[in-house]
Amino acid sequence: MTRATTVRAVLAAAVLLVSALITLTMSPRLGLDLQGGTRMVLQAKDSDTAKADRESTERTLEVLRQRIDSLGVAEPTLTRSGEDRIIVELPDVQDPRKAAEVIGRTAQLSFHAVQGPGSGEEGSGKEESGKEGKADKGPTLPDEQGRSLDLGPARLSGAGVKDATAAFDAQQGAGWTVSLDFHKKAGREWTRLTGEAACHPVQDDRRRVAIVLDQQIISSPQVSPSVACGAGLPSGSTQITGSFSADEARELALLIKGGALPLPVEIVEQRTVGPTLGAAAIDASARAALIGAAATALFITVVYRLFGALAAVALAAYGLISYAALVGLGVTLTLPGLAGFVLAIGMAVDANVLVFERAREEQAQHPGRSLRSSLTAGFRGAWSAVADSNVTTLIAAGLLFFLGSGPVKGFGVTLAIGVIASMFSALVIARALTEIAAGSRFVSAYRGINGIAFPGRVRTWLNRRDPRLMRFPRRWLMVSTALVVVAVLGIVVRGVNLGVEFTGGRLIEYSTSRPVEVERARSALADAGFGDAEVTTAGAGDLSVRTGELDNDGEHALRAALAKEGGETTKVRDELIGPSLGDELRRNALIALGIAVFVQLAYLAVRFRWTFAVASVGALVHDVIILVGAFAWLGRTVDGIFLAALLTVIGYSVNDSVVVFDRVRELWAKARRMPLATVADRAVIQTVPRTVNTGMGALFILVALAVLGGDSLADFALALLIGICVGTYSSVLTAVPAALVLERSSKAPPPARKRAPGRRSGSGRARRDPLDNGARV
Repeated sequence: MTRATTVRAVLAAAVLLVSALITLTMSPRLGLDLQGGTRMVLQAKDSDTAKADRESTERTLEVLRQRIDSLGVAEPTLTRSGEDRIIVELPDVQDPRKAAEVIGRTAQLSFHAVQGPGSGEEGSGKEESGKEGKADKGPTLPDEQGRSLDLGPARLSGAGVKDATAAFDAQQGAGWTVSLDFHKKAGREWTRLTGEAACHPVQDDRRRVAIVLDQQIISSPQVSPSVACGAGLPSGSTQITGSFSADEARELALLIKGGALPLPVEIVEQRTVGPTLGAAAIDASARAALIGAAATALFITVVYRLFGALAAVALAAYGLISYAALVGLGVTLTLPGLAGFVLAIGMAVDANVLVFERAREEQAQHPGRSLRSSLTAGFRGAWSAVADSNVTTLIAAGLLFFLGSGPVKGFGVTLAIGVIASMFSALVIARALTEIAAGSRFVSAYRGINGIAFPGRVRTWLNRRDPRLMRFPRRWLMVSTALVVVAVLGIVVRGVNLGVEFTGGRLIEYSTSRPVEVERARSALADAGFGDAEVTTAGAGDLSVRTGELDNDGEHALRAALAKEGGETTKVRDELIGPSLGDELRRNALIALGIAVFVQLAYLAVRFRWTFAVASVGALVHDVIILVGAFAWLGRTVDGIFLAALLTVIGYSVNDSVVVFDRVRELWAKARRMPLATVADRAVIQTVPRTVNTGMGALFILVALAVLGGDSLADFALALLIGICVGTYSSVLTAVPAALVLERSSKAPPPARKRAPGRRSGSGRARRDPLDNGARV
């Protein structure tokens, strides 16, 4: 065993040991779509006193955190998103109405002078001249006893409250009181406000100060008779007294402190997932992963025999390493992320397949070479394609993270970790195992068991038939054009069924104790005033209801209408997207696709020729249009999860094209005077075995996800199945013909040949034709 192999073996053992330790001692962090709960996105709005910027949004977030912590929600998560959005995650909170109560009333807290008994309708406003000549309105609201009061304009906002605490005053016998502490500037205004109130007689309503939250007076204390006119109350030691019970005092303090939002907020997105749906998704994904991974391991073992079995061991190690990385880094595992983890298992075999196919070529060209030498040459020859193909997938993962939202970000993180772990698995673990095995006398003596001593059935069949696929490249481009036309017709004729994530609205999935036919459900909802509701089946007898704008009270009424027909009705899933957010997500999806195409074009242009880059991107656009068109013809929903699948297909499509063009570049550099069409034919024949074997590995996983992954992952798996099949076709029969057509107008010379280390140009030894496949390659 060489020193390099020893180093790889020690490194692999160390990484596996750490991964096993993390797996045994740490638990994964599950997203709400897996553990159940409610996720809300709050949009901060400008107010009269504050602008919705990063600083004020952070203050609003902290106020919301204090309120939620005080109400005892288990392990809530609040984070700022961008400049003016707050993401609130509430585990185990299944009712959005309850979630709204947990977050609390979001209107700004305000302090008003009482101008006397109510003289108009409650809630009405009256214009008064405020500062800087602006019109301001003072409301008419009922006090705690229901008496109507006319209030002046707001003198203080809740942003000025520094703290509010409830305490029992045993010394002065005042009972439970609420103490207020204001920030410096607000404190001076509080002193002026109470000083003005103190100028009125003791029994006069005008001696009171009203504290208003969400158009409701939560307290209207009278300024103490001991306070002189104009003196006012100090800002740091103000107490509200009254016949408070302990609970009433604590609630008032909580409302004053927790209700002091610097900015008003609006719910623009809301997602609720029941715990049973998340548990079912985990179980289904686990089954799909086990069955798909077992089928993939069996497949590569049959194709590559002993070395394939060792690659399967490395595949298991990959699963352990990537899972430990997800847990150790604290990545929130969402449903799309879980699917990405499963998908990456199938894609992890790609590097092993590239290496083994290269090693097979080396054995065929140099029958006397040792297995170890052939493997080393295979790893060296495959490195360029492995690096480029994985970089393109990482680009797609990065775009998912930076341009996606919610669970799609989790998919991008999971995919990126999977790509890095798969490279380590193939280039370190699998290499160490196969090199150790290749040094064995038994494996060398019985060459039929190692998996690379013979060319393989697919390669042998291709070499025997020697198809000239690139003889008429324009014919393949006409076939690809016809497929695109069919897809565009589907988009135009059938239309794209955009999900609520892109259109705005509400999508709720219900489970009823008694089966309910769709028509009966539609009639029941129409009778209840929901005539615009779209009702469809959602698998396992569940009902899916899609509406326009619908608040939480409306959803409660809708569920009650269904319960009359179906008995006990349980909400399985709930998605609410505001119209403005839907427009933004739809726009961002198009931007993500545009950036994906541009970045891939730029990367390929740097790594290859501009003709290869344009041809690869053309094939990529071909795949995107056909996938969208297929979903249009099938009537499937295009949503954020579909976008994740689409960007993954982009990475996979370019991945395949990179492998083919990498071989074209290599062979063309060795035979610069050979017609490019002939070079392309040989490159395609040499890379098709890799393409077929890698595609089969991914297809096993995707079929398992589609069949066993449940309804939540069915469309995701279907999109990837279509995309991978189309991407495999286009990387060979669209990208390569397009490159041949473009090269006819290109004046750039063929790529320069890379000289092997130590080889001298003046050797008299006969050279083998680099394009001579015969039965040896």
